[in-house]
Order: sequence, then structure tokens, then C-alpha cells
Amino acid sequence: MAENTGVIAWLWDTAKTIFWALVLAGLFRTLFFQPFWIPSGSMKDTLLIGDFLFVNKMAYGYSYASCPSIRIGAIGLDIGADDFCGFIEDRDDRIFGSDPVRGDIVVFRHPVDGRDFIKRLIGLPGDRIQMRDGLLYINDEPVTIEPAGTFTEMMEPQGPLGVRPQCANGVVGLGAVCEKERFIETLPNGVSHAILNVGDRATDDTGVFTVPENQFFFMGDNRDNSTDSRVAQSARGVGFVARKDIVGRADRVMFSSAGRSMFAFWTWRPDRFFKALD
Repeated sequence: MAENTGVIAWLWDTAKTIFWALVLAGLFRTLFFQPFWIPSGSMKDTLLIGDFLFVNKMAYGYSYASCPSIRIGAIGLDIGADDFCGFIEDRDDRIFGSDPVRGDIVVFRHPVDGRDFIKRLIGLPGDRIQMRDGLLYINDEPVTIEPAGTFTEMMEPQGPLGVRPQCANGVVGLGAVCEKERFIETLPNGVSHAILNVGDRATDDTGVFTVPENQFFFMGDNRDNSTDSRVAQSARGVGFVARKDIVGRADRVMFSSAGRSMFAFWTWRPDRFFKALD
């Protein structure tokens, strides 16, 4: 009997330890930093598929979107931030809130399906945004761009999803070099960053987007391979993003793997470990 009592006490202590560990982990993820693994190439070459980073949730304050989401497709688990904190989803203000700065790399919840997206902030409330022949105009003024060589990568399946890159040098076979034009774009506030160009796309020429109050306009750095605010809210577009849907700011890559798993150490990219983001 004493032995059984000891086992039960051990199990109870273990359960309490796990419970409080999960509570602390949840609080840490809700209030401070959220892990984020880059699944697509929409932010190349600033962010590569397989980059791992922590999103700074303190940067812009807190809303319902700060609550964690848990998605495990293999077992059909899909719990969004609105499931945890939906009772405050309709509030436009943020606790300890401040607005992101143009040029910030921001994680936000997709306005339609709730997935976490990462893009660069281009348009602030009241701005007029337009693309003309692939060139970005902000408030009717073109941004400055300068040629910055060619971005090259191997044509091969990338990351856990096996995504293949798009190339400016045509259709290339597996193992061949895939090229994209690279430019440095400078925004009106002086923030400079790299953008990539593959070729002519429908989103190279758009109408004028006037950003509404309490909303923002986002674009990917890999301009021809990005689902962003240039397309209206839908499964295929982001549209304007509400202030309340912002999760946090990405400041630094912590770890990077070019393979299908972070445990494939021979595919690690040591030159990207702890890399600050522009």
C-alpha cells in the first residue's frame, strides 16, 4: 500500500510539474516571443525557407492575436488565437500598443483564415499605394531602387513542403541554377531592403490602394512570389490588415536549415544563425 501511495504521489507531482511548465510556456509565448518557421519564399532573400526566428510580441503591444495558436495538421488540431481570446477580437486598440514602422518585418494573422503570415510593412493608414510596371509608388511618389546583382539558388525542393523556386532565367531543371534580379529598395523613411524580381506578373500593375484607418498594407520582398495586400482578402489574397491582427515584429534569424527537417544538420546554414534582419 505504501508503495502504491508513493507511485500516486510521484505521478501527481509529475502532472503538476508538466501543467505549470505548460502554463509558463503559454504565458511566455503569449506575452514575449513566438517561434516562427519560414515555410515559403515570399520574403526572399531577406528570409529563406527554413529560417527560424522568434517574433517579438512586445514591440507593438497586445491584442487577441497575441494569444497562441496551435496547428498540427497531422492530427487535425487547429486552435487559433480567436479560440483562446476571441472575446476581445472586436477591439481595435492594443494594450501597451504602438504602431509598426514602415519597413518593419511583421507577423500578422491572415484576415480570412487566421494563419500567421510574415511580410514587410509598406503602407500606413491614409497612404496611397500603387504598383506601376513593377515599381512601388507611395503617396504618388516612386520609391528609389538600385540594381544589386543577381540572387541565385539551386532548383530543388525546399523546406518541409518541398517548394520549388521561381526563376527569371526560364524553366530550369533540378540541380540547375535558378536566378532572380535583385534590387535595393529605399522607402520614404529611409529604410532600405532587398527585393527580387522574376518577371512580368499581374501584380506589377495595380490600381491605387488607399489604406483605411486602423489598417496596414503589407508586401513580400520576393515581389513576384508573394500572397500579400495587393490582392483583396480571400484564400488567395491578404488585402488590408487590421491593427488588431498584428502579432509582432521579426528582428533576427536565430537558426536556419535548408533541408526538410531542422535535425538534418548537414543542411544547416551557419552564416544565418543570429542574423539581424533589415
